Amino acid sequence: MRRILAITWLTWKAALRFRLFPVIAVLLVLAVVGLPLVIKDDGTARGFTQIILTYTLSAITALLGFSTLWLSCGTLARDIEECQIQVVVTKPIARWQIWIGKWLGIISLDAALLALSGGCVFGLLQWRATTLPLAEQTILREQVLVARGSARPRNVEADIDAETMQILQNRLKSNPELARSADMPEVRRQIREQVKADFQLVPVGYTRNWQIDLGAVKDYLRDKPLQLRVKFNSANHSTSGTFTLAWQVGGADTTNYWQSEPMSLAPDTFHEFTIPPNLFDQNGLMTIVAGNPNNSALLFPLEDGIEVLYPETTFGMNFVRGLGIIFFWLALMAALGLMSASFLSFPVATFFALALMTVVLSSGTLAESVESGTVAAGNEETGVSGHSIADVVLIPAFKATLSLVELVKDFSPIDALSTGRSVSWSELGRAFVQIVVLLGGIFGVLGILCFNRRELATAQGTQ
Repeated sequence: MRRILAITWLTWKAALRFRLFPVIAVLLVLAVVGLPLVIKDDGTARGFTQIILTYTLSAITALLGFSTLWLSCGTLARDIEECQIQVVVTKPIARWQIWIGKWLGIISLDAALLALSGGCVFGLLQWRATTLPLAEQTILREQVLVARGSARPRNVEADIDAETMQILQNRLKSNPELARSADMPEVRRQIREQVKADFQLVPVGYTRNWQIDLGAVKDYLRDKPLQLRVKFNSANHSTSGTFTLAWQVGGADTTNYWQSEPMSLAPDTFHEFTIPPNLFDQNGLMTIVAGNPNNSALLFPLEDGIEVLYPETTFGMNFVRGLGIIFFWLALMAALGLMSASFLSFPVATFFALALMTVVLSSGTLAESVESGTVAAGNEETGVSGHSIADVVLIPAFKATLSLVELVKDFSPIDALSTGRSVSWSELGRAFVQIVVLLGGIFGVLGILCFNRRELATAQGTQ
């Protein structure tokens, strides 16, 4: 461990010698202080947090992410190209210890810079919050600067799949030739989308019920007001741009319920409103009813259409956990950069690392190709998918890539912090295992293997 820490200290000295640490620190502080001054909020609690939290944390993540990739690619590749690594490897130290030491040096630099910038964001947030109107300060304390857990209706994907198979089997009985058709996957997909729409739709003049089980937290939530978060879509537009909805929330006991006045809500956006406490039965079951008196059917998405939010912990601890997930992302980028530099030159390693990050960010395109089963473009008029010889190789490769990307892409603490959502300890633990241990471990093993096999005694830069 002493040898590894020696390499870590040398990495720190190199960053300080090249003025990297102070330059990045100044840029981070300028981003934290400058963005709220340049971009003015609208005076509301949500507009305020959009500027302070979303923009500043996004800028911090981008700055630290790119500097981490650049430093991790440069610190190893430059040492090899400039023949400095030969002096180190002649000492009684293994190459894997050099690799791990550099990784620890980079992530400890990131930890210091993230703590500095995160502390500035938290302090600025608390100070600027006092400048809001009193009503908005109340909203800020109750709905934003909190850590709220979430309860949703039960997952009905299994019910959708079962109903889809039943409808498909009935069609196959009436049309056996369909089983041998090349369009069979598309037929199944269309049936599933129709069944899924039925589970989400509130028809004109009808109501729909959702049941939410609060589970073990029900006793903790006694006598505490909750928030109902809703989102819906509509195929038609209203003249006012909004739709009227009436809500009823209560437990199994029909005498214990709350009924709202008709609300005018806009589609395709989230709405939150407070509901009275104790609107659930002794088992923690809450029933939510939405009535649709409009002339257009409304669709509540299964993923985020209906949600009950409840207070879970303090904002300060939630903020620290959110920074922890950002730190895990930086640790992954450091491993990616060092892996690239283990077998490539500095500029090529940087390009390779950025290309891999681009693949992660463009995972939606890969998912579309996997879903359609081809990388070729289809015919938009007929709806028929194209086919390519490359599908045999690329589609399995895309599936393997997506399986790795799925492990890490869903961890987004900035959105959770800016909307007052809880970043739980379990989520933090899963982020550490999936981002750092699993995917970062894969990069680490590959990087160490490549570094161990790389020839370091060849002449560098000779004519």
